[in-house]
Amino acid sequence: MFKELDPILHSQLRLAIVSLLIGLEEAEFVYLKEKTNVTAGNLSLQLDKLNKAGYIILKKGFKGKYPVTTCKITPKGNKAFQDYVDSLRTYIRIDSI
Repeated sequence: MFKELDPILHSQLRLAIVSLLIGLEEAEFVYLKEKTNVTAGNLSLQLDKLNKAGYIILKKGFKGKYPVTTCKITPKGNKAFQDYVDSLRTYIRIDSI
């Protein structure tokens, strides 16, 4: 039986963001922008959606005189990602790849 895919993570960009954050303690906005190759506005919008869902925490601060936004995955986000991967496995046969 197929499991429903999480609509928050089913977005290509949001999935990319969470995938990057899974392996990192935290990441700055600029790093995520460079890795995902999207506009600052689009990244900001998707980070806000992930934050509102409780999947990430956004911390705003300064590095010298410059504002810095840092993103960190939450336990809820980590579980959502693992559940998403498990759901994908119901759609594809991993052992045949």
